[in-house]
Order: sequence, then structure tokens, then C-alpha cells
Amino acid sequence: MNADKSILEIRNLQVKRGGVSVLNIPHLDVPEGKVMSLIGPNGAGKSTLLLMLSWLLKSSQGDIIFKGKKIDSNHAVIDYRRHLAMVFQEPLLFDTTVFENVASGLKIRGMGHHKIGQVVDEYLNRFGIAHLVDRSARKLSGGEAQRTSLARAFATKPEIVFLDEPFSSLDPPTRESLTGDLERILRETGTTTIMATHDQMEALRLSDRIAVMNQGKIAQIGTPEQVMNHPVDEFVASFVGMETVFSGHVTKTYDGTFITSVSDREVEAVGAVSMGDRVVCFIRPENVILSRNPSEEMTSARNIFPGIIVKIIPMGLFHKIQLDCGFSLVAYVTHQSLENMSLKEKDHVFASFKATAVHVIRKEK
Repeated sequence: MNADKSILEIRNLQVKRGGVSVLNIPHLDVPEGKVMSLIGPNGAGKSTLLLMLSWLLKSSQGDIIFKGKKIDSNHAVIDYRRHLAMVFQEPLLFDTTVFENVASGLKIRGMGHHKIGQVVDEYLNRFGIAHLVDRSARKLSGGEAQRTSLARAFATKPEIVFLDEPFSSLDPPTRESLTGDLERILRETGTTTIMATHDQMEALRLSDRIAVMNQGKIAQIGTPEQVMNHPVDEFVASFVGMETVFSGHVTKTYDGTFITSVSDREVEAVGAVSMGDRVVCFIRPENVILSRNPSEEMTSARNIFPGIIVKIIPMGLFHKIQLDCGFSLVAYVTHQSLENMSLKEKDHVFASFKATAVHVIRKEK
């Protein structure tokens, strides 16, 4: 399969409600066989985009091109929909058995009884619900119901699957189990998928591309590595977890690196800038190392600053440490590291990070 081949394309898409633009996408390509996640805050337009792409919501203007052909007539829309499947946040199941729910799309397509049985059995097993084949949809748990919805969607072998926050209402263990199964099935089937999600870890785990949405527009689109480590602006940087943000001006330049002055501190970063440029710098908290004293593990870091712990916030598997180093800095440490260093609020520590860990955006003059 050609990884660069586009299966779905948007051109000049706009959706308006009450005369107000809620979606404005000049251009978007969806590569065939890839998983694209839409992330962004509430109201960013993620669900609206999915509804529009699945033709459940009509656009105010713009074109949808599927496999090189513009969808521009009722006949074309009906044919297009035959190639799609959509799974919503809340499972929408018929009041019948699990088997009949998964078989419903196949029956609509006129598949023979024997073949339907084979396909349904295949996808019940893939999603781990073969033992529920004769159970009423009314008696399913939330996770079982969503597995049934996914099995029904994939059983029709769609060319594109749309997933709208499919796991957000599930408890963490169920969510983790179902995400793992979906990840495996997506890789096995190579189904083109567009998923809206609030969960960045989910997006990182499942996606080949991530689109960050804000106020009905795509702020940035790229590989997970590009979006998470090279955000194009302050909104994207903040949204993807670059919790340390500071502005400064360039005071020295070297061959590929430079020094920026921040609150009377000098921070070294990598980038092509000029003397006097105003820059905004971002650092991911997992790239900051803490120590009681400057240590060997800090020797490769170009930035070492004494600081005071302002606040320690438990975050489940790790702790967030808010520091005052003359500028605000955030670090993550494991529970074990917190205990080993006996870290407490108001303690003095040393924080370090590499010049390559600083993401830089040059401000327009």
C-alpha cells in the first residue's frame, strides 16, 4: 500500500451555524491505511469535522473528494457512505442480540446467511466478545457494548472508520484493554481511521498522524513526534504538554546554538536565530532532570540552574514538580525518585536540561 496515497481530501470546507463559522478547513489530506487523530479542547470542532466527513452534517461550502472523485450528488453520497463506518462515544445498538447487531450492516448489504455467520464470528472473536453472541444488547456493560459497536463497524470491512471519542465513557482498565485490541486490529486490517479524542496518550499510541484543532481550524498536523516535540505555536505547545514556557531575547549566537536571556538567566538552545531576536521557548517536563547537587548525570546538559521547589503535585504514576529557577520550570519525577531525594516543597535543588530539549519559536518583529 502506498503510504502517501490520499483516500480522502477536503478542500475549502466551512461549516456555519447561525451565521457563525464553526469549522474552517482550507485543505486536509487523509492518507490511505493510516490512523489520524483529531485532538483539541472542547468546542475545537473535532466532532463537527467527523460528522461532516461522514456526511451526517452538511457543509456550508467546500468539497469532499473520496478516492479522487468529488462527492456532489445524492447517488455519490449513498455510494460514499457504503465505504464508511462510524462509532460514537455512546454505543448505538439495536434492541436485539449481539449477533444481530454485528450482522445488521452485512444484511443491509445483501450478504448471504452463511457468509454473515462467518464474518460475525470473525469480528466477535477479534473484539473478544464471542461468548456474548446471544446476549441482549440491553444486558451489556459499557465496554461490552462498545466492543459490539466496533465489531459491527469493522465487520462491513469499511475503507474508512470514524471514531468519535469511543473510549471516553469507559473505566480505565476497560479503556486500556479495548485500546489495545483496537490497536492490534487497526494494524492487522490496515483500515484508514480518523479518531477524535481528548486523550493524548491514546492519540500517540494509535496514530500515524495527529491534527491539533482549535476554534474550528487545524492549528498543526504532522506525525506524533512532530506535533509533540515541534509545535508551531504557543497554543499547540501548551496543549501537547510543554508546561514550561518562557520568552526571552537572543544575546549570543554560535554555530547552531544560541543564548537567550530570561529573567537574568542565560538559557542555551538549538536553532537558527539572529542577535536581538525575540523568542518563545518550551520545555517538556520529562526532559528536566532534578538533583540535590550538580551530578554526573547532568554533565551532558548545557543548562543547569539552582532552584526552589514551589509545589509538588501527585499525578498518579509520577509527580509534577513546579520550580522557581529565576523563571518558572516544571519537571516530572517518579515516586521512587521523589523518595530517594526526599524532595519537599521549599527545598533547594538543581534542575538541568539539554539545549536540544528546548523548542524555540521566533516571534515576529
